[in-house]
Amino acid sequence: LYRLPRLRGLADAEQLHGKGLSFTNVLDIDAAWALAHEFDAPAVAIVKHASPCGCAVAASLVDAYRAALASDPVSAFGGIVGTNRPVDGATARAITEIFTEAVIAPDFTDEALAVLTQKPNLRLIRAPFAPPATLDLRLLHGSVVAQEPDTVDYAGELQTVTERAPTEEELEALRFAWQVCRHVKSNAIVFARGTATVGIGTGQPSRVDSVKLAAMKAGERAQGAVMASDAFFPFPDGVEEAAKVGVTAVIQPGGSVRDAEVIAAANAHGMAMVFTGTRHFRH
Repeated sequence: LYRLPRLRGLADAEQLHGKGLSFTNVLDIDAAWALAHEFDAPAVAIVKHASPCGCAVAASLVDAYRAALASDPVSAFGGIVGTNRPVDGATARAITEIFTEAVIAPDFTDEALAVLTQKPNLRLIRAPFAPPATLDLRLLHGSVVAQEPDTVDYAGELQTVTERAPTEEELEALRFAWQVCRHVKSNAIVFARGTATVGIGTGQPSRVDSVKLAAMKAGERAQGAVMASDAFFPFPDGVEEAAKVGVTAVIQPGGSVRDAEVIAAANAHGMAMVFTGTRHFRH
């Protein structure tokens, strides 16, 4: 784990407890840290194998944790928890209810440390600063490719493209899902209700398969949920699959040659759809 000059990153964080960090631990911890700091209000991200399986924002950290865990409790087993607030006793007790590999947070209260250090292998990482926005680097075979970090949410104002505009409640959930979607590997689909994910479809070569995966994870909670897609829908099938399980609104970049067909599918099901004009497309 190497430091970059003039930047404070994960290499500058302090490990307070637990086993040493492996290569994959470092990647997962960094991913959870970055997603949790996407939000201003108390937020919790749960990451497994570098992919978010749950994220939520709430009035308190423990409520955010429980909502994030509810998104996919099976995948969260053995996962990494990231927070953007100091971990308190209530949150610590909730975290220890299942097996967790590591927790990264700005700090831990004395009560939280007393609870969490009862787990001898649980890695506790204190990072009292936000993740820096750095170049996105990928090591290739014998070379490195770099791009600017993904920090742009919308190309101007959100554009409503369907006959029905999203309600205020749907719009709040759509904005939240779009922020989470930035951190999900493409093809990325995020189902959300309010400010909590209920199903995430990640890393599928087919976008419609990512929708099906998110729907499977969400189950009955897909009814009344919204959907974010990190890139445009190349066909109407993704929207049609979402409509089958009760999704009511969609946020996506737009820009497909079949946008008209996708919009028509949304209108046929009474769904609202907004375009962002920019994509995430994390690789």
